[in-house]
Amino acid sequence: MPVQDVLDLMIRGAATALFCLWIAILWRDYRNILSARVAIAMNFAIIAYLLAPAFRPASPFSFPFVVVDALSLAVPALFWLFARLWFDDRQRIDWRDGLLMVGFAALLLAQVAAIVTTGWFSWEIMLLVRIGMLGFALGGIWIAWRGRAADLIEERRSFRLAVVGAIGGFIMWIIFIEMFPSRDMNHDLRQMVTLPAIVIATFIVSVGLYRFRSAELFAAPDAAPQRVEAEPAAPSGLARRLQAVMAEERAYRAEGFSIAALAAQLGEPEYRVRRAINGEMGFRNFTAFLNSFRLEEVCAALADPAQQSVPILTIAIDAGFGSLGPFNRAFRDAEGMTPSEYRAARLGTRD
Repeated sequence: MPVQDVLDLMIRGAATALFCLWIAILWRDYRNILSARVAIAMNFAIIAYLLAPAFRPASPFSFPFVVVDALSLAVPALFWLFARLWFDDRQRIDWRDGLLMVGFAALLLAQVAAIVTTGWFSWEIMLLVRIGMLGFALGGIWIAWRGRAADLIEERRSFRLAVVGAIGGFIMWIIFIEMFPSRDMNHDLRQMVTLPAIVIATFIVSVGLYRFRSAELFAAPDAAPQRVEAEPAAPSGLARRLQAVMAEERAYRAEGFSIAALAAQLGEPEYRVRRAINGEMGFRNFTAFLNSFRLEEVCAALADPAQQSVPILTIAIDAGFGSLGPFNRAFRDAEGMTPSEYRAARLGTRD
């Protein structure tokens, strides 16, 4: 066996072992959390990619290889869903996200069914699959990048760009390589460009494993943030100033209000403000912190008979929400009902 093939086998085996270790840690410590379960599914799909060459027979249309290969193609979609759930601390999958996942899975299943039953390979379906893979990979990387400033979990802030960047970069690199038909890139060249991506990605992920023991990395289901006044211990001076700026001065109403702007208003370093909001008030991201005050104002307005004729959208915009969609999602997550239902219940009216 050529040395390069031996090296390829060793690297794939070591990478598989490390991803199995990640799965074991996630299952042991976080199996009740949705984002962790999606991460487990993503890791299984990555392992399928790593092991796919072992299932590759003389004919590429045999049943075991087709199934393993299809599972490996699901990595970008699972990576994107993991990023959506983890970084936004979501406890359920939005119906729009679910629809995208179902649509992508349908493409993969259609290709598998066609190959297994008729031996027919659709290049049209595969083109759609590749476009979807690229879109999911870019989407996951963008989610990791755009939300970094609002993340109040210091460990996750440093962990997110390293691990997600490694996985996202690995996916992008593999998608790029797989775009080339086999006749345009021989086996040795594929190994030369694929092996570095596997080594780098698994090394970064294995280093990140040491941080997964922290309970701060995943939000526990039904874990409600604690307000300062609910804390048994006396809040710090910074926490009291935060409460005053938000509750009394209503700083959360400002358009595009950021944690940097809040720190500047308080005259404090950003890291201290993050630590106070997370450590004393119990919030995991800055958007959730802002929305808690916004929703408090909205709920008070919806329960006020004097504002019964004021449109709900006007109330939401005045409280600092930028658009109706994010407001409705935040309200349903917090109250378990729509704003209209909440108003009707509080005022004893019917829509």
